Amino acid sequence: MNNFCNRFPCRCTVLFAAACFVCHTTGAELSLQKTDTGYNVLADKQIFAGYITDFQGTPIVYPLIGPSGSKMTRDYPMLKRNSNEETDHPHHRSLWFSHGDVSGVNFWLLNEGTIRHQKFRKAETDNNTAVIITENNWTDKKGEILCRDVRSLRFGELEGRNAPGRFIDFDITVTANRSIVFNDTKEGTFGIRVPDTMNITAQKYKTAENPHWGGHLINAEGIKDGELWGKRSPWVDYYGFVDGSIQGIAVLNHPSSFRYPAYWHARDYGLFAANPFGIYHFEGKKKGAGNLKLEEGESFTLRYRIVLHTGTDKEAGIERLFEEYRSCK
Repeated sequence: MNNFCNRFPCRCTVLFAAACFVCHTTGAELSLQKTDTGYNVLADKQIFAGYITDFQGTPIVYPLIGPSGSKMTRDYPMLKRNSNEETDHPHHRSLWFSHGDVSGVNFWLLNEGTIRHQKFRKAETDNNTAVIITENNWTDKKGEILCRDVRSLRFGELEGRNAPGRFIDFDITVTANRSIVFNDTKEGTFGIRVPDTMNITAQKYKTAENPHWGGHLINAEGIKDGELWGKRSPWVDYYGFVDGSIQGIAVLNHPSSFRYPAYWHARDYGLFAANPFGIYHFEGKKKGAGNLKLEEGESFTLRYRIVLHTGTDKEAGIERLFEEYRSCK
């Protein structure tokens, strides 16, 4: 194996979620509905998720509907503020992938770098799942392409569980278009912003008369809430009250991912993000310790499974679901 293969998990190779088949899917009929902004994923003709090719400079998944029919990400900034939502961090766009410093270009914030949708490679249903595969260019303000990505999203519902669930397998391979550096910063990378009612900080709204507020973060090691920020773990679950009942989103990191297990940029106000590049911030090491330099044509791959569930992590069996996911090739 050459030195490059020792440093990185892949070279110019795209791993698709389709390679990780799902053994347990329901009989729910999944379908795709073309829209002006991309596609809607439907489960038995009801909205499950929307794939939007461009929202304020990046592709996103919005809305994202859990197994109980509730929205599992914050509406803002995709919709105007409602009475239960804060308007902090407008760059937190439901479920998205970006990074805060690629050769000095910030793709995490608004009005900086842009991730431009190029085309759909695939949009089809198969074996009770729906698959969307896209190509995207990462461009600076001058329109220069720094890198490209191919991302694959596979949507489905879980079968035979004590608690109902849905999943999205999200695989992405980023390939350099020229010599670039994914620089060391906590501002990234695979992010989700949960509804405000399930935030850890929303506990302050919880009263005897209004008990349905607040939530918790927990990782595979059992570390909870703010203590897990910057820690490495194979998975993290954020669960709490949504529409009056306990629901959650878990993100599982596949062992074949670059720099597995993931570092977690997870906050009590509702953000949690898997970020393999923020070692300076997360571990207090020398600045630049997490830098990843890529020459033209070199690439890295990240793989995640998002599980939308009812109940807590234990009630949803997240540990068991991770063991099933890690066995996927």
